[in-house]
Amino acid sequence: MTATLPTSDPGTRRRPPRTSAVRVRRRGTDAPNRPVTVILVVASLAVLVPLYVTVAMALKSPSQAAQGNAFAPPWPIDLHNFASAWRLTHFPTSFAISVAVSAGTVLGTLVLSSLAAYAIARNWDRRLFRWSFFYLLGAMFLPFPVVALPQIKLTALLSIDNPVGVTLLHIVFQLSFSVLLYSAYLRSVPAELEESARMDGASTGQIFWRIIMPLLGPMNATVGIFAFLASWNDYMLPSLITADPGLQTLPVVQSIFQSQFGTNYNIAFASYLMAMAPTVVVYLFSQRWVISGVTQGAVKQ
Repeated sequence: MTATLPTSDPGTRRRPPRTSAVRVRRRGTDAPNRPVTVILVVASLAVLVPLYVTVAMALKSPSQAAQGNAFAPPWPIDLHNFASAWRLTHFPTSFAISVAVSAGTVLGTLVLSSLAAYAIARNWDRRLFRWSFFYLLGAMFLPFPVVALPQIKLTALLSIDNPVGVTLLHIVFQLSFSVLLYSAYLRSVPAELEESARMDGASTGQIFWRIIMPLLGPMNATVGIFAFLASWNDYMLPSLITADPGLQTLPVVQSIFQSQFGTNYNIAFASYLMAMAPTVVVYLFSQRWVISGVTQGAVKQ
């Protein structure tokens, strides 16, 4: 007598439900994240709407600007506003001064911040370097009005109440944040590279300029764009330090222009567009390195 094993019908086998998997798959791929989308739309409008108003007002004639409707499209387009802004603000002179101050700030910030961060990162076990890093971080929380008056007196005593003094102070104010970025980045650079170079007879200076500095490319772009934007858009420091009105940077000259011709909004907005163009060009060419440079060193490998 043989025993027969019960057989199950293939049609009655229990199958795992597919609805949850399909639902999860659709939620992850097809369904949009509505809160994030709303936030991105609002953030985009916060940038695009003022930009549109600036461009529209810069292209309007004085009669169109006097109507008070900033959102109305400019027609007919009037390009004389740019010529008037060029002439009234002495744009070539102020533009050249702003370029010189910003270029000096970027160059000085890159050199001094990278050197300081390299010394701190490679001598972190020494108390002097460790406390120097904390001192620089503490300077980030120091309000500018607290040190404004001493800076004015000091630059006047040293006879650097001019764009040179503005450049030096811009470099000093950029050191704290730049050293913080460089230090985080240098911790991700393996020390074995330097040890191999020392075995080959390289000095500390040769190691930094020939090995470390080329590896700092993404971070150099990040620190450079931050230093450029901070220097180019700064109004408070040049207005307080520079004694000669003919040597003022572009933001200060635009402020004088706005107070003198307060009703000519179309010419003022044309001047703003002319001053904004270099920052947009610089950021477009270097923005791909900004995020990559900031995130370098954030995660320990």
